[in-house]
Amino acid sequence: MIDWLIRRFVAGADNVQDPAVRTRYGQFAGTVGIICNVALCLAKGAVGLIAGSVSIVADAVNNLSDASSNVISLLGFKLASRPADPEHPYGHGRYEYLSGLIVAALVLAIGFELVKSSIEKILSPTPVEFSGALVIVLALSIAVKLWMAVFNRTIGRRIGSETLEATAVDSRNDVISTGAVLVSAVIAHLTGLDLDGWVGCAVGLFILWSGIGLVRETVDPLLGQAPSPELVDHIRTKIMSYPGVLGTHDLMVHDYGPGRQFASAHVEMAAEADPLESHDLIDNIEQDFKTDDRMIVTLHYDPIVTDDPAVNDMRNWINQAVKIIDPRLSIHDLRTVVGPTHTNVIFDCVRPQDLTMPASQLKRRIDQIVRDHYPRCRCVITIDESYVSSAQ
Repeated sequence: MIDWLIRRFVAGADNVQDPAVRTRYGQFAGTVGIICNVALCLAKGAVGLIAGSVSIVADAVNNLSDASSNVISLLGFKLASRPADPEHPYGHGRYEYLSGLIVAALVLAIGFELVKSSIEKILSPTPVEFSGALVIVLALSIAVKLWMAVFNRTIGRRIGSETLEATAVDSRNDVISTGAVLVSAVIAHLTGLDLDGWVGCAVGLFILWSGIGLVRETVDPLLGQAPSPELVDHIRTKIMSYPGVLGTHDLMVHDYGPGRQFASAHVEMAAEADPLESHDLIDNIEQDFKTDDRMIVTLHYDPIVTDDPAVNDMRNWINQAVKIIDPRLSIHDLRTVVGPTHTNVIFDCVRPQDLTMPASQLKRRIDQIVRDHYPRCRCVITIDESYVSSAQ
């Protein structure tokens, strides 16, 4: 049914890489969410007021906040689709992250108010009127929210939207909270035990907990979150797949919103090869990323001496030796300058962000390791910081 709805209302649904199609997906998901949440809010609000249940009214208010979130998400997708301009040359994609942050703030505010009203109900309890309509409305709400969770997760994964993935999680949480309200109403009817205020408080705390998680998820990309391991592996694998590429390093990925990522990296190629041919290959790699992945990638050409066995052996030995300090360390751009009294070995070393050893101490350790094996050598080391996760 979800696929039928998508194909019925989203033009060009198969071309998810097209920013215009992605925007249509987001607007469609937001519209469906608004309709469902407003309907649930009205139904549960009416039943909750008639029954005198604060937990049901709280659940209705939660649906209203969800509808407000859908409106903000809808606006976020619309603003994010605006093209680049002189003031914003990388586009407006981060509006989607900002809309997610506003949604998270609303969730936190609603959660706080629900906890407050539920505590008042605990201190001053009032009886809850049980009815078949109450059970039907809550059961229907659970079914609708379960469908919405699957709906938003399906679209979110299809277009790679963290906002819709978060909406799916929020719908799943609503299934849990509404189920708890229904259970408390049934228990109160069968046993006379009034758990309404306590359940309302639990629902509010659950919403607060979800809101904190949503804040974290939306703030991370705004602060410059490390790229995903899958993206890093894809970029590296694609670069290495071209003939003549010996290695790649210094990868940086900048995220300006979903579908608006820019990357840069260094590409190692044989110094003995024709530099014009090497430059042409790098141009082709950049164009292939733009065509295949809709990603602007800028590559820097690093010539590597490959016809000197002594230098090759030294490069391989040092690259393995630095792993004694930390298995994640690696070197690149090694070259040598031979002098009458000693040989300068010049190279870069990539230092993981979470390595506690300072850069100055790391240089001294590596220099000592190399001197012990190559007494005539002196190291000239540049420490590079890794801009991907240390786990990658």
